[in-house]
Amino acid sequence: MTDFDLDLRTVEDEHIDEEFEGEIVLGILDGTTPAEKWLQTVSNGSVLVLCVDGEVNDLAAGFARDVKESGGSLVHFRGFLIVAPPGVDVNTDPL
Repeated sequence: MTDFDLDLRTVEDEHIDEEFEGEIVLGILDGTTPAEKWLQTVSNGSVLVLCVDGEVNDLAAGFARDVKESGGSLVHFRGFLIVAPPGVDVNTDPL
């Protein structure tokens, strides 16, 4: 086995300079929460993971276009809608 030198403090100092401002927000997309609230949450840098209770296109119509136009992404997967702000990629390649 080969010996190698791994200094995790150096890795952390060099690669974790930026603080993540957002969070992952779980919710239910059923029409009871105003679209503006979902849009504001994503605009603040958070990722939404929403359980869809109804027709996703109708329920997300109030914020989906704004998210896409700002550079964010929306992915509907197995009854959930994942909404990510610009700069946060949702990798669907394994699907």
